[in-house]
Amino acid sequence: MELRFEGPLGFLIGFLTLGLILSFIPFGATENKLHDVRPWALGVSIGALFIGLFACAGFNQSAGFQHLGWVDLIPQYNVGLSFGADGISMVFLLLTLFVFPICFLSAWSIQHPVSSAYANRFFHLLLGMELLLVLTFTSLDLFYFYVFFESLLIPMFLMIGIWGARERKIKAAYYFFLYTLFGSLFMLFGILYLYFITGSTNYFVVLYTVLDQEQQRLIWLCFFMAFAVKMPLFPFHIWLPEAHVEAPTVGSMLLASLLLKLGGYGFLRFSLGMLSEGSAYYSPIVFTLSLLGVIYGSLSTIRQIDLKRIIAYSSVAHMNLVMLGLFSNSQQGVEGAIYLMVGHGIVSTALFFCVGVLYDRYHSRLLRYYGGLSTVMPLLASAFFVFTLANMSFPGTSNFLGELLLFLGVFSNNTIVLLFSTAGIVLSAVYSVWLFNRVSFGTLKTRHISRFQDLNRREAVVFISLLLPMIILGVSSSFVIDYLHLPVKEIIILATGL
Repeated sequence: MELRFEGPLGFLIGFLTLGLILSFIPFGATENKLHDVRPWALGVSIGALFIGLFACAGFNQSAGFQHLGWVDLIPQYNVGLSFGADGISMVFLLLTLFVFPICFLSAWSIQHPVSSAYANRFFHLLLGMELLLVLTFTSLDLFYFYVFFESLLIPMFLMIGIWGARERKIKAAYYFFLYTLFGSLFMLFGILYLYFITGSTNYFVVLYTVLDQEQQRLIWLCFFMAFAVKMPLFPFHIWLPEAHVEAPTVGSMLLASLLLKLGGYGFLRFSLGMLSEGSAYYSPIVFTLSLLGVIYGSLSTIRQIDLKRIIAYSSVAHMNLVMLGLFSNSQQGVEGAIYLMVGHGIVSTALFFCVGVLYDRYHSRLLRYYGGLSTVMPLLASAFFVFTLANMSFPGTSNFLGELLLFLGVFSNNTIVLLFSTAGIVLSAVYSVWLFNRVSFGTLKTRHISRFQDLNRREAVVFISLLLPMIILGVSSSFVIDYLHLPVKEIIILATGL
């Protein structure tokens, strides 16, 4: 077996793997004192972030895949792990490494529902998810991409089923697991079909293999089922609101910020460039479903009474909007879709944390129990206001630049699609303003809530950590767009043949 890595990517994977293994060793534990893995897990995630920034600093934006690595497991069958990152991978990799330290801080006070002796298990699951996400976003082998893609189901299933807040958590965990597993089985069939055609599952081998139209369309449908469920594209979104509502706060943050982005990344990496004929053939269906998802998700948001469910349906609308940009066949549209995914990853994380702060204090997410919080919790209300503006793509926020680029790209492709998709802008303003008004203004519901506590220091650090990148990305897009020009241009060339 041969192992070789070029650049810091191998060091990052090894660092996270070693950090996960060492987290199980009970350093400093005694008979009267349990091992506390929280500082170790937070330190590992911060260390991984610095390694990611180092990899980013050494990344050549005018070159293709870099930081390559491979492990030859069974050379005679062309079976091996291969890793690498282009500009698209680097953007999602940095988003992953940035979000996880915030998740560790957010989960600092979480407890196991049965025994405090098992509280560390939650942080083990988080470390495992971070490692799996890094492997997924950098994998250049289709089979192992599928393995890492599916392995993420296990820790999230356990988070929802064990640390969920209500009695429906078991049902929600199975909803999440079975829906996504069922969709991914089609992708496994497509990967095996490609292996029988090409004799390899290596990304570059498959990319430059000429497939006829029928083969492309069949394989595209197989990949579409997996990625559409993960996005989630309408009408494959049924599992998402249920999973969000029953998951712990950190679980919802990870679902919205990273796990949903796996679907968009899959469409970018495999469907658009590798299966361009299939993408062109099925793009009218994708546009139709995406438009329905934008309008349906926005209208469904307005009629919800659970705070988490409101943000969950808002995510459905935003991710269906992303699909319009991805299939616009334009540089601006695809770059805008990726930019919106990054912005949504930051903003939705903050909004779910706002709801988590309220739930930790008052153990309710029903909208009717809240009102007038701006008078007694001004710091939380201010944070909620800023991220609500970002969620409705207010100028100066990251979501605004993403949607602006996306709509410019859609306009160059199809003005009718643009006309209907702009309904999402109006509706997002409606439900965002309506939600903030109901929670922050009006009369205090002292019959249900009589004691008020504003943000503590840890919660303030979380909000500031999310606020700064949101503003930076809303003022200047070069931090992300410069990494995307070359790989997106290559995808557009493959997709259009120009």
